[in-house]
Amino acid sequence: MLRTVLTSILLGLFIFSTAFAQLNSTPDRIETDEGELVIHPILHGTVIFEWNGQTVYMDPWGQAGLYENKPAPDVILITHPHGDHLSPETLASLDTENTTFYVPQAVADQMPEEYLDQTTVIANGETMEYEGITIRAVPMYNLPEEGARHAKGWGNGYVLTMGGKDVYVSGDTEGIPEMRNLEGIDIAFVCMNLPYTMDINQASDAVLDFEPAIVYPYHHRGQDIQEFKKLVDAGNKDIEVRLKNWYPR
Repeated sequence: MLRTVLTSILLGLFIFSTAFAQLNSTPDRIETDEGELVIHPILHGTVIFEWNGQTVYMDPWGQAGLYENKPAPDVILITHPHGDHLSPETLASLDTENTTFYVPQAVADQMPEEYLDQTTVIANGETMEYEGITIRAVPMYNLPEEGARHAKGWGNGYVLTMGGKDVYVSGDTEGIPEMRNLEGIDIAFVCMNLPYTMDINQASDAVLDFEPAIVYPYHHRGQDIQEFKKLVDAGNKDIEVRLKNWYPR
């Protein structure tokens, strides 16, 4: 009996570890109306997009080695001022001489002074253009709003339109109405980690509401993204869940 139990436990651990061992950080390539969109999963809430000769960094964080052999950023978008999203140490390791930053006011208030001349403030609901890329700032916040770690209007999620593809990056948020009411999202990056954002149940429920064509769970430390995939698959098999390794060793 004991041997059977131990065998079952070991088999379960093997399956679990094997599933996660298969996750990788290789770039994904998605066709747009104007060439390939290349998606680089980097770390936690950091992702890099390459499209039409432009390179966009989202919330760059982590050691300089993560960015080796990556193109210098033409654009850096920062969602909010928390240290795993606004990282002066990481910014200092990047070639930002020709970079334009788009940030909420709360980030601009804490930006190192050397970047301020390159920084444009964008608020929830505003839309701006950069070299063929449409940048729309959308809300990101916790529920309930009272006493929230991320207050409404303090940070931005972003919807980027590149070559006819709408890409949503949630920032640190919960399954707020503004997320659930999104329409026409082709690619979504949705956060899920407690106690800072939401769990896989709320995240999957929100994803099933706005129905992106492809969703990447990211910023998910401590959450079971395999189970998230099962929840989305069970609710809508037309949504493709892509699992990547956001925590490389």
